[in-house]
Amino acid sequence: MKTILIMRHGEATPMQADDAARQLTETGHQEASRMGQWLATHHKPDALLVSPYIRAQQTALDATQHISLQFNETCSDITPDGVPQIAADYLETLIAMHPDCNTWLVVAHMPIVSYLVDQLSPGHMPIFNTGAVAVIEYDEHKQRSHYLSIHSPNNVEI
Repeated sequence: MKTILIMRHGEATPMQADDAARQLTETGHQEASRMGQWLATHHKPDALLVSPYIRAQQTALDATQHISLQFNETCSDITPDGVPQIAADYLETLIAMHPDCNTWLVVAHMPIVSYLVDQLSPGHMPIFNTGAVAVIEYDEHKQRSHYLSIHSPNNVEI
């Protein structure tokens, strides 16, 4: 059994022409760091898949600063306009290719984070606050997932 953690980036600067260049605000950095502390205490991811957009990269860096990762990849399939089926298929392929990694953290954006949860565990499409993390249990042998919960920076205990 594996764990998939799907995280929305922290609060970012307002929309601009170059969406990929948007950065985290101070609040966004705090959200990501707080969730990183929560992750290190409760789930300890050992693999990371992150969007190439700056705010997602910053979130991943803040969230994993005290976590030792065995695998880390930037993935252009998990941008805001990514295709959830492609992202889910790629994630499942990576999980199969890296059997020593038991807990996968995916850092991306709305709306793909919600769509990805639904793709992996049909019927579950949570709304993600900034910095929120959805927890999914994944049986790699049956290729089936079970949505467990969602946690936001303002409601986690560290």
